[in-house]
Amino acid sequence: MTDTSSCFSAGYAQARAKFLAAAAAAGLTSQALVHPLKGPDGGELALDVVRDGPLDAKRVLVLSSACHGLEGFCGSGAQVALLRDAEWRRACANAGVAVVYAHALNPWGFAWLRRMTHENVDLNRNFHDYGRPLPRNPGYEELADFIVPEQWPETAENRAVLDAYAAKHGPMALQRAITGGQHSHPKGLFFGGSAPTWSQGAVRQVLREHGGHCDELGWIDFHTGLGPRGHGELILAGGPESLPRARQIWGNVTSFHDGTSTSAPLTGNIWLAVQEEAPQARYAGIALEYGVVPLKETIDALRSDQWLHNHPEAPAELRDGIKKNLVAAFYGDDDRWKADIVRQAKQAASAFLQ
Repeated sequence: MTDTSSCFSAGYAQARAKFLAAAAAAGLTSQALVHPLKGPDGGELALDVVRDGPLDAKRVLVLSSACHGLEGFCGSGAQVALLRDAEWRRACANAGVAVVYAHALNPWGFAWLRRMTHENVDLNRNFHDYGRPLPRNPGYEELADFIVPEQWPETAENRAVLDAYAAKHGPMALQRAITGGQHSHPKGLFFGGSAPTWSQGAVRQVLREHGGHCDELGWIDFHTGLGPRGHGELILAGGPESLPRARQIWGNVTSFHDGTSTSAPLTGNIWLAVQEEAPQARYAGIALEYGVVPLKETIDALRSDQWLHNHPEAPAELRDGIKKNLVAAFYGDDDRWKADIVRQAKQAASAFLQ
């Protein structure tokens, strides 16, 4: 592939236009699952779905972006690059694999530069049976007022509470408390929700329509925010029973189930929908997680953005600085980083064809 940098975009509207143009140039049609709200420019928001391959294909690979809103800068670029790649598309056809590109699972978050959905929900913590008791996160409940404090920038005393928790319980315990998912603080971080979000329903529709009749279903969900800059960690997106198949396909797949991943254990993961929407398929999935900045900077960027969401009266200068830091924490806007993203995306996607 050439001109990798041109596959990436400066915002949601441009990313969507590039994605739809790449699909059209490949002779493919798109389906728009339109979001009920609009973007900051008043434009339409949608989860756009493009299928490259026959409807009766026995093997289907889903490539999805923007589960976490502004992480779509990365995933959209990878999707556009693959749609433009004639060699890749021929390889899929020769292997009998239909590829489903799901662009912007959380289009509102992508457009408005938030990781969360418009309901302030982390989509990858939202897949629960809401008729049953929801999981608790005692660590978050203990630290909630310090994770998203009333004042930003936070005070040294506030930071000391978080540091003391990490010193006592270990850094991964603090990471798990903050990022694992919680249902006790609707205005907090990594809130899993009290009901299914719009995006959850849209994701289920995509899986049902495109994965509900195949024999084998693969899923690569593009993410940013963990690990060394430009490195794509292959994190299991499935239950522990799916790990052997995932490692057979992709090799060095990590998992929070066995402590090998940089991710803390999570609840309400998006891949849980596969069990209900495509139960007949042999499933293997990964989150392809690319690093951008050190973890503490990433989490602090999210903490400040949640504070900002809770304080719309914040002065413009502070707001602009928080948003600038947030984007920089999830999008490595340089040519080398973009080339690394596309190279590893093609490697991971191609591995499913074997």
